[in-house]
Amino acid sequence: MSTTPNSTERTERCTDCGRDTVHRVRVELREEGKNPDTAAFSREPYRISICSLCGVENALRMNNA
Repeated sequence: MSTTPNSTERTERCTDCGRDTVHRVRVELREEGKNPDTAAFSREPYRISICSLCGVENALRMNNA
């Protein structure tokens, strides 16, 4: 990750279009459980980045434990 235009945008390599472009970046909690009774207890943090050029969204699980 190279530069920081503002707090939610970063210049980084897009895995889809192969260019260094500005990406919107956020952290999101996602439920991973399939059981609706326990899904709220299976939330994991993901880093979500969206390329401003091609619009492709990439999600990376931050907790690999």
